[in-house]
Amino acid sequence: MPPLLEKFLPILLLLVAISVVVRRLPKVDVGHSPALVARRRFNWIPLGLAYAFLYFGRYNLSAIASELDKAGILAKALFNEIDGVGQVVYGLAFLLNGPLTDRFGGRATMLAATAGSAVVNVLMAISFSAAMDGETDTATLQQRLMVLNAVNMYFQSFGAVSIVKVNAAWFHVRERGVLGGLFGILISLGLYFSYDWSLAIAKGLSYPMAFWIPAAVLGACVLGTLLWVQDSPGKAGFSDFNTGDATSGDSGARLSVGQVLARMFSQRVIWILIGIEFCSGFLRQAVMKQGRLYLGAIEGSDSFFYKNWGVVMCVAGILGGVFAGTISDHVFGSRRGPVSSVLYAGLLLGAIAASFLLGNPMLGWSVTFMSLCVIGVHGMLSGTASADFGGTRYAGLVTGVIDGFVYLGGASQAFLYAELLPKGDAAKLADNWAPWIWAMLPIAALGLVMCATIWNARPKSGGGH
Repeated sequence: MPPLLEKFLPILLLLVAISVVVRRLPKVDVGHSPALVARRRFNWIPLGLAYAFLYFGRYNLSAIASELDKAGILAKALFNEIDGVGQVVYGLAFLLNGPLTDRFGGRATMLAATAGSAVVNVLMAISFSAAMDGETDTATLQQRLMVLNAVNMYFQSFGAVSIVKVNAAWFHVRERGVLGGLFGILISLGLYFSYDWSLAIAKGLSYPMAFWIPAAVLGACVLGTLLWVQDSPGKAGFSDFNTGDATSGDSGARLSVGQVLARMFSQRVIWILIGIEFCSGFLRQAVMKQGRLYLGAIEGSDSFFYKNWGVVMCVAGILGGVFAGTISDHVFGSRRGPVSSVLYAGLLLGAIAASFLLGNPMLGWSVTFMSLCVIGVHGMLSGTASADFGGTRYAGLVTGVIDGFVYLGGASQAFLYAELLPKGDAAKLADNWAPWIWAMLPIAALGLVMCATIWNARPKSGGGH
């Protein structure tokens, strides 16, 4: 069996086991016909795969960053600058992309995301080929990557708002906890493909192929979305239903972007969700991206966690997403605050443990647990609570705002770590990586406090925000 498929086998077995367990849980019955449930599944699978493979075309540069650093092509500090600029673009793009998604529907904007990212990945591949062939120097390549990564992140920012917008019309609020778990699974699968497959492709073939192949896969996702995805049950030949969220029963004139934002920001719970997800963005990228750089510098490219980072992140994320979604719907009555609090407590404990494990191989397990927790939170809040409190009509804008702050949090860690992390030979000493952990501790504590304040928060249906 090829090594990559051998790595994927445990993930597949885990998904099968989770599917069996979830199917045996008590069903949340909201009166859907079997035909609608079957068509819904046929809708979200290609949509979900498109979202997962967007990660393949987003984090492929991150996946090979350590190799580029060793080759003298892209230093860690410069990668963090490129990454930070891209995340700022993603974080601010909601001002345009959220309203566009609400106006044209998630199907159209998912097509924009996958097609746009595919084109940018082609341009990145061409840029790497030119540098490898000696047609351009590394400085020119770095300048091109700065621009192309920012453009890629603009198109990528359509992804989350698109999937949440479409699924908001297909899932009742009481079903969305498990949907949040699925959101976490999709993120996790995307991380596996981006980190493990991109690294294997770059090492086994070439750096340009780490961009050509995701571009081809995203092209296939464009076709799948065109053929099978519809924005709502009504557009698929079924009757639309009351989803029980913040805009259920609202059949009046559409509000302007300014009116939606004004109503949104008048709610204390939205401000808290934004704050929590800013912290989540910081922690997610600090674990995922800086963790990979730490492993490459301290444990080497042959270490278990470095070689299997994608599998490890994938399994952790799947477990975190399924745990969060199942507990939210079946234990906490579809409230998102309690399970987010539990997971943030896990994040804080994981960061405390990591502070004592620098230089110890056990650090890998600590940050893996942190990844489990943060992906679970992200699925609950950006993937689920945003639709609950934004409502089906305005899910695009509200999700865009909340998810935008996830990436602004990610940008802040990129710029911070560009200054704090050791460079050159200093990066080979584990003690010099202490600022990586120290910076996460107060962020995790702040996120936990904010989660506790929305323990009982629920959306008010009937057109309110």
